[in-house]
Amino acid sequence: MKTLKKHFRYYPLYLMILPGFLLILCMRYLPMGGIIIAFKNINYADGIIRSPWCGFDNFQFLFKTKDVLIATRNTLLYNLAFIVLGMVVSIAFAIALCEIRNRFAAKVYQSIFFFPYFLSMVVVAYMVFAFLGMENGLLNKSIFSFLNIEKIRFYAEPKHWPFILVFVNLWKNVGYSTVIYLAAILGIAPELYEAAIIDGASKWQQIIYITLPSIKPIIIILAIMAIGRIFYADFGLFYNVPMNSGALFSTTQVIDTYVYRAMTKLGDLGMAAAAALYQSFVGFVLVITANWIIRKIDSDNALF
Repeated sequence: MKTLKKHFRYYPLYLMILPGFLLILCMRYLPMGGIIIAFKNINYADGIIRSPWCGFDNFQFLFKTKDVLIATRNTLLYNLAFIVLGMVVSIAFAIALCEIRNRFAAKVYQSIFFFPYFLSMVVVAYMVFAFLGMENGLLNKSIFSFLNIEKIRFYAEPKHWPFILVFVNLWKNVGYSTVIYLAAILGIAPELYEAAIIDGASKWQQIIYITLPSIKPIIIILAIMAIGRIFYADFGLFYNVPMNSGALFSTTQVIDTYVYRAMTKLGDLGMAAAAALYQSFVGFVLVITANWIIRKIDSDNALF
C-alpha cells in the first residue's frame, strides 16, 4: 500500500509521459510482431499467420544480390561523410556566430542557418531540381549557357550525386547542430577567454585551447549518437531529391530506399522484411555499443 501511495503522488507525471509511452508502444513495439514476415514465404491468400515458414531463405536470397551490398556501402559511406562534415561545419558556424559582436545580426544569421531544417524533403527536392534540371534548371539553362559549358544530365549521371547529396544534407541539417554547439559555447565561462587575452593568446589559440576542449563532451556524445544510427538513412533525401531516378541507383540507393522499393515494386514482402530486420539488427548492435562507450567514458570521468 505504501508503494501504491508513493506512486499515486506522482500521477501527474505519469499522465504527462502517457502520450509518449502510447506512441512508442504503438509505433515501435507492437509492429515488432511483423518480424516473422522475414522468415515466411508470404502468400496473400493465406495471410501472414498461415503462410508457410521458409527459415532463412529470404536472407540468403537477399545477400546473393549485389544490390543490398551497394545499399549497405552507400548507407555507411554517406553517413560517415554526414557525421564528419556535419560536425566540422556546425562547429565552425557556431564559433563564427559567437564572434559576431552585433547580437541582432547574429540572431538573423542563426535563423537563416536554422530555417532549412524545417523544410520538407519534397520541397527541397524540387528546389534542387530547379537548379539541376536538364531543360530549365538554373545551372544548365543560365550559368552553363552563359559560360559556354556543355549541359550536364545530372539526373542520368550517378557520379555527381555523392557531392550533391552531401551538400544538400549539410545545407538542410547543419543549422540544427549549429544551435546545439552554439549553446555549448555560450556556456563557457568568459573568464577563460579574458585570461587567455591577458596572456596574449590569439583568437585561433583561444579556439584550440579553450573552445574545443570545453565543448568536447557535447562533440563526443553527438558523434556517438550519430554512429548508433549509422545504418539508417534519410529516406526523403535519398528517394525524393534524386527524383527516384533508376540511373542513379548505384550512388543513391541506401538500405531504407532498397527496402521500400523491394516491397512496392517487387512485391516481395519477405525479402523486404529480411532487409529491414538486417538493418534493425545491425543498428541495434551499434546503439548498444554506442551506449556502452558512453557509459564507459562517463564512468572514467572523461567527459564530466
